[in-house]
Amino acid sequence: MKYNGPKIRLSRKLGITLTPKAQKYLEKKPYGPGMHGMKRRRRLTNYGRQLLEKQRLRFQYNISERQLRNYYKDANAMKGVTGENLIRLLETRLDALVLRAGFARTIFAARQFVSHGHILVNGKRLDIPSASLREGDVFEIKEKSRKVRAFNEGRGVATVPGYLEIDSSGYGAKLGYLPRREEVPVICEEQLIVEFYSR
Repeated sequence: MKYNGPKIRLSRKLGITLTPKAQKYLEKKPYGPGMHGMKRRRRLTNYGRQLLEKQRLRFQYNISERQLRNYYKDANAMKGVTGENLIRLLETRLDALVLRAGFARTIFAARQFVSHGHILVNGKRLDIPSASLREGDVFEIKEKSRKVRAFNEGRGVATVPGYLEIDSSGYGAKLGYLPRREEVPVICEEQLIVEFYSR
């Protein structure tokens, strides 16, 4: 799924920043979008809270409802805590790792870079944003693409998490180990998402 709608409006609706630009607008208007946005919101029901958390997670990774449901099924079938498994599966997607390595400023840009064939995984071109990387996999920006301005805007700005090792050129990274929940910079209560899908 590729979300093409207004990102700032969506950020205000979910109460999280999906793009660097949205941060400024959320500080200025810390309430929902639209003419009724400033009105005091009714208290959310349990279902409403679960739905909100699910939507927050979905848009932070820019995936469809069907994709998220499938990831939940896979996470539920794995050993360990389902919520943590879910976050780990999403975080090891190629587009998410391109974002975390600082090669793109937003998840939307990361998805586009991957699908346009700018990223190599273990030396081979891979243009599937949902491709899952394993421990030890190396991904990098293609040599020809390194001169493009878009690939130099985000580099060095993002805080790179501990599970990624950036190479000396700054255009390549390695997934050192599978991410732990506390290391993943995603805003959501995954337990509520598990409750939503296990109803």
